[in-house]
Amino acid sequence: MKQTNQQWQSRREQAVPHGVGNALPVYIEKARNAEIWDVEGKRYIDFASGIAVLNTGHNHPAVIDAVRQQLEKFTHPCFQVTPYGNYIELAERLNELVPISEPCQTLFLTTGAEAVENAIKVARIATGRSAIIAFRGAFHGRTLLGMALTGKVQPYKKGYGPFPAGIYHAPYPAAYLGVSDTQALASLAGIFAADVSPEEVAAIIIEPVQGEGGFYAASPSFMKQLRALCDKHGIVLIADEIQSGFCRTGKTFAIEHSEVEPDLVTMAKSLAGGFPLSALVGKKSLFDKAMPGGLGGTYAGSPVAIAAALAVTDIIEQENLNQRAQEIGEQITHRLQEMAEKFDCIGDVRGYGAMIAMELVEERDSHRPNKELTQALVQEAGKKGLVLLSCGVRANVIRFLVPLTAEKEIVNEGLNVLSSCLELVQNTRLTK
Repeated sequence: MKQTNQQWQSRREQAVPHGVGNALPVYIEKARNAEIWDVEGKRYIDFASGIAVLNTGHNHPAVIDAVRQQLEKFTHPCFQVTPYGNYIELAERLNELVPISEPCQTLFLTTGAEAVENAIKVARIATGRSAIIAFRGAFHGRTLLGMALTGKVQPYKKGYGPFPAGIYHAPYPAAYLGVSDTQALASLAGIFAADVSPEEVAAIIIEPVQGEGGFYAASPSFMKQLRALCDKHGIVLIADEIQSGFCRTGKTFAIEHSEVEPDLVTMAKSLAGGFPLSALVGKKSLFDKAMPGGLGGTYAGSPVAIAAALAVTDIIEQENLNQRAQEIGEQITHRLQEMAEKFDCIGDVRGYGAMIAMELVEERDSHRPNKELTQALVQEAGKKGLVLLSCGVRANVIRFLVPLTAEKEIVNEGLNVLSSCLELVQNTRLTK
């Protein structure tokens, strides 16, 4: 007998830890491109893409076909034991895709947190240094090192310490939050003066566009100055492109907007169209310091996920996903700006390509974040068949991660639902 959403939710509460998030208490049975259906047959428009995993949409035919063909060959011999060619083929493609002019190499892993941890390992072994600088508002994973790098306490870090030492946080340049490029750079100078010598810093890790932190984008000017700072002191610059990569911002990688070359790039999420795969790509000269056996993992570089990723890299070119991201971004931004004229709770609309956010505040005041309205909007949209995600250091940002393959009509339908839900929740709060 078929289970209802409520029945599954009751079973979940007994079987799954409360610490695992639960944005909407609905249980999915099938999905296609930007649409999903729950176990009760209700249809939803997906503006979340599995947290930026499905730039190519749910069940893209080319991805599914590639996985099906791989399943008929083999599933897991472990690359370190008996290697396979598609690992090398995908590595070659990514080495060409990253915006780094020096010879590059690629290490495959399974999760974004693993990619980040291995980026730190490579930076440390290559430089002989240990300290790391990250940014406030950053999200780099839920492992101990990932949490230490993450610049947001709730809900990720509280109660889970102590964390690895030698990690420092600088303010991320976000004009809407009152942090200028000059202030962010000055804070780095302050860290070097008061906390750790630059000669002890192995790497600076930055999201060119913060994901969980609220979709704030570092300006090209800031990124260029950060690159110059790293060059001056021999510090490895790591670009975390786990959420912003694979055409989400209208460039294959968000750092391309600044024309800055990183030393290492972490990637995951939309790399493999819904299959678990991550990668660390960067300068061969850095990887050369690692001894055999120092990098890798049992499931690292699953041949099934790699087959999916090879299909994704084909789709990027064949379906011109960077152009599609720009078109979707313009469509969403235009509608959000119209809504901002009508609703004074929208304080800011921002983004690159299809990595768009709107920040909800009280009466357009950037100093009065409206976390409660944000939560209410996510829940009301879910009831009306639209999947939304919130984020931000103040938990008051709605982020839009529409599949880049979504039909224009579906996106417009979702935006209509958003507008009606926003009006409803705002009016409800005003009448209380």
